[in-house]
Amino acid sequence: MFLTITTTGTPDRPATDLGFLLHKHPDKAQRFSTAHGQAHVFYPEASAERCTAALLLEVDPVALVRRGKGKGRGGAPDTALAQYVNDRPYAASSLLAVALSAVFKSALNGACAARPELVDRPLPLRVDVPVLPARGGTDLVARLFGPLGWTVTAEPLPLDPQFPEWGDSRYVRLVLEGEARLADALRQLYVLLPVLDDTKHYWVAPDEVDKLLRAGEGWLADHPAQRLIVDRYLTGRRSLTREATERLELARLADADDVAVEDLDNAVDESADTEEKPVPLAVRRREAILAALHAAGAHRVLDLGCGQGQLVQALLKDVTFTEVVGVDVSMRALTVAARRLRLERMGERQAERVTLLQGSLAYTDKRLKGYDAAVLSEVVEHVDLPRLPAVEYAVFGSARPGTVLVTTPNVEYNVRWETLPAGHTRHGDHRFEWTREEFRAWAARTAERHGYDVEFTPVGPDDPEVGPPTQMAVFTLRTNTANGTTNPKGAKAA
Repeated sequence: MFLTITTTGTPDRPATDLGFLLHKHPDKAQRFSTAHGQAHVFYPEASAERCTAALLLEVDPVALVRRGKGKGRGGAPDTALAQYVNDRPYAASSLLAVALSAVFKSALNGACAARPELVDRPLPLRVDVPVLPARGGTDLVARLFGPLGWTVTAEPLPLDPQFPEWGDSRYVRLVLEGEARLADALRQLYVLLPVLDDTKHYWVAPDEVDKLLRAGEGWLADHPAQRLIVDRYLTGRRSLTREATERLELARLADADDVAVEDLDNAVDESADTEEKPVPLAVRRREAILAALHAAGAHRVLDLGCGQGQLVQALLKDVTFTEVVGVDVSMRALTVAARRLRLERMGERQAERVTLLQGSLAYTDKRLKGYDAAVLSEVVEHVDLPRLPAVEYAVFGSARPGTVLVTTPNVEYNVRWETLPAGHTRHGDHRFEWTREEFRAWAARTAERHGYDVEFTPVGPDDPEVGPPTQMAVFTLRTNTANGTTNPKGAKAA
């Protein structure tokens, strides 16, 4: 099976820069061992004007069967003959996608230490896959690649050129042309090649969800064929497709606004002294959070839904906080956070204080246990109400930090924003915005259910009629004074 990637260049941007991005020198032919055979990378042409990189995978179907890899969709065994006589050595499929990720791992991850400025540069690309199985025909090929900005040419291949009356096969020759980052192009191929074949030639384990979401970062959440892509990539396994769909929705909400209300966050308190520089609401919120963490005596802090790392950055500036962990469902947001924090340039001692983790707050995560405090700053309003109990349990029931801070907009204050149309939420991705009474009722129920006490603090100017723009709840885990353990109210100590 075979795939080529071609780009063109100019005198100041030679096409051979493709070699830096792929981490494969144009003057060399290289061979790599993969789980399914030998992969070869070479350059049929390499000049400043035009450069083509080729990936050739030699698959041994007999070795696949011997290793127990002769499986079709969902892990069902193929017929005895089909295990040995099949299209796997010739047609691009999930095996080529696996080789793509193994051979071009750094390029797929958007890493280029030698020329980092190339990573984010869109290139004029042409991707040619001579033989590609397409269960769904040329229409499906266009449906999958077209929304991603590619000019798609999918040419049906006849069953036998000598007998055209036999009609077309299920195979096509695929050509994609357009401008894109190389990493994005590789990730899209990694996901969509097996989707078109509609067969995974290896066991689909739960970690395939993580692989799908990493490769689909930035494009899959909004793809019009998302459900079909997820279902086929995960071979129709319902539990995995449900998890992937939920996490993609959470990622879409997170990416939309960094889990924050940016425009109104940057608004200032107009009631402040005009001789002083006005303070943006986002700054007031971070100041209130840090003050509450100091009051709680917290040293090891979780920022849940950390987005692009503004709060993590503020926490690291305060030596009181010895460990800061930022968690977000969006890898894109975490990448921005890493750049904001300059993790690659950070000193060793400072780097030991901070960790960025990818994770969904809708699921329990043992990595989040044992911390002094957790912060959910402008997060809960981005969660659909039916999913909110899962977030509550993951934070209050499973992670159980000593202190939990939750901030959320006060919808009553919206009338004070002159730029906000009546009846609109502060951001289009907010699933709800609570009144002060609704927020207090939710916080009281959550505290009672999980064994916390709760107090409330206004953030920003506390308007006598409509309250503050942001409301904050401070949850404190109850302690059994007899033995020092923490239990939900009413639970018996062990």
